[in-house]
Amino acid sequence: MAETTHPPGSPGSEQPPVNWAEAFARHQRWLRTVVLARLGEPQARDEVMQEIALAAVKQQVPVRDPGRLGAWLYRVAIRQVLLYRRKHGRHRKLLAGFRENGQGNESVTDPLNWLLLDERKTLVRKSLAHLPGRDAEILLLKYTEDWSYRELAAHLGLSESAVEARLHRARQRLREAIISANVIEVSE
Repeated sequence: MAETTHPPGSPGSEQPPVNWAEAFARHQRWLRTVVLARLGEPQARDEVMQEIALAAVKQQVPVRDPGRLGAWLYRVAIRQVLLYRRKHGRHRKLLAGFRENGQGNESVTDPLNWLLLDERKTLVRKSLAHLPGRDAEILLLKYTEDWSYRELAAHLGLSESAVEARLHRARQRLREAIISANVIEVSE
């Protein structure tokens, strides 16, 4: 009659199941060193160590040779480091794209700020479209060309005081158009 074999770590086998708390306590120090050497980021080390622990506990195939547990944990650590780098590499690439879209704007360093800035630009463009042509024109010349009152007056054939008055009225109309879009709460 054939002899029944049990997977290691299962009831009836000669190998006891791995005590993971003890195993991590024994191997944690050198695994942390390996992870830090591979990543170069001390703040990421704890996150990857947690992933190593989860991967070890979730394993489907029990460790066959407890004497080789360190080597097995090393392979799991390397795999988790690679997964971390891949995941965060994509994240860094995405953030770099947001920074490029910000064109050097220091406030655009994360996706939320980029999104808010983009929404503000869209709101201003839509509001500008509802302004009379003269108002939109003077605002665009002032803020896209960065012209002074003197330059605006010279190019438009107006006095500086007329430019100042037009800009004041145009800004007020733009504010009203933005407020009427119902996206900004006005506190009185």
